Amino acid sequence: MSKPHSATASLSNLEQLWLSEAIRRREAQGERLEDREANRQARAAGGDFSQRIQARALWLASRDGQLAALEHYQQGARLALAILLLLALSSGAALAFGALGDGQRPVNLLWALASLLGLNLLMLTGWLLSWLLPSHAGGTLGRLWQWLSAKLARDAQAAQLLPALMLLLQGQRLSRWGAGLLSHGLWLLALSSALVMLLMLLASRRYGFVWETTLLASDSFVGLTQALGAVPALLGFSLPDEPMIRASGTAALLDDGGRQAWASWLLGVLLVFGLLPRLLLTLLCLGGWQRGKRRLSLDLSLPGYQVLRAHLQPSSERLGISAAAPALTPITPAATSAHASSGALLVAIELDPQRPWPPALPKTVADAGVIDSREQRQHLLDQLSRFPPARLAIACDPRRSPDRGTLALLGELARSAAATRIWLLPPAPGEALDSQRLGDWHQALAQLQLTHADSAPFNWLESGHD
Repeated sequence: MSKPHSATASLSNLEQLWLSEAIRRREAQGERLEDREANRQARAAGGDFSQRIQARALWLASRDGQLAALEHYQQGARLALAILLLLALSSGAALAFGALGDGQRPVNLLWALASLLGLNLLMLTGWLLSWLLPSHAGGTLGRLWQWLSAKLARDAQAAQLLPALMLLLQGQRLSRWGAGLLSHGLWLLALSSALVMLLMLLASRRYGFVWETTLLASDSFVGLTQALGAVPALLGFSLPDEPMIRASGTAALLDDGGRQAWASWLLGVLLVFGLLPRLLLTLLCLGGWQRGKRRLSLDLSLPGYQVLRAHLQPSSERLGISAAAPALTPITPAATSAHASSGALLVAIELDPQRPWPPALPKTVADAGVIDSREQRQHLLDQLSRFPPARLAIACDPRRSPDRGTLALLGELARSAAATRIWLLPPAPGEALDSQRLGDWHQALAQLQLTHADSAPFNWLESGHD
């Protein structure tokens, strides 16, 4: 597992805030996290309170698998978006086919308008009305994308990330802008597909156009056609005159002039009342999303964050209360670059005062002394977080039991160095080691995946190899 700051550069501000909110929700639901080392790493990283919260959350998310779950969820979200884009393209083409038909019969202009714009205007009206509601669930397309993203993520923890994201986005009304951007963007793509398909069909087939209805009179057709075609006419699209409109109510216009006039009018109405509103709303939602994302921040007044202030920004150094140690997990060395880690260091843990220490060391190996107290432990860990060694040897007395506190310290020290070896010190002359206790040490170090040796690792400390 890498250090938090090694992964921070690859995460956007939104992703870091997202992980912070996900960790807060886990703890708010009663899940107690072992965060002692995460808090120490966050304090060492520095920054203001919000930045320390994010560093802590990133460390915990890396350890507990939520960072990987976030990546899986994003992969599922991208795949879900690709599926929705394909559906939008195919739906737009289907709208054009449904509006013009197969060309065997004249095109009913009223039916063509309803096919091209009816559902679009209905959904657009619903989106506008949703802004009057106190809460906004993201719209039909937004909920479909969320559901599909969670299904495609194939990660149990990914489902826990969505509520955290929704709570985070609600602070700047970003959930509304994001849902609007998705909805209008998909509709813009669908209507663009419909316009392109409409052009292809009108260019490759001969269509006749007619008004067919039982309820409306011819005067209604004239008024509706002129009202809908007024704005497209300003953009250069044709506007049928009154005689042509009335003639289309009795029989299909089959002459070339009538076909072209009605085809141009239909394309103009689709562009002006379909594509342009969706394009403007897409740009509006994109602007709202970008502005809100720049202002996005954690709500530090929440109780879950307030309880962390004493741990991440203490007014004075606090020892705290020892919590139950976690289960033994394999130790991964610190992911430090070549220039970030250097030198070799020897440290001992809880040695017998009668044992002479330190031994004679090569000039290139530094001595960190013996750790006997919590203050010494914290001081050394803080130093290692700032200046991680390339090689670290930890001397342990195998006559002592490998208790969980000692093993936890070994893990924290090992994560602070690029490479670590445990030196199980030999007994004093005339003493013998308890084979069962020595076996316990070997078993615990094997579970931690830490290399150990019974002889002094001075050659390794000095040169990097035995």
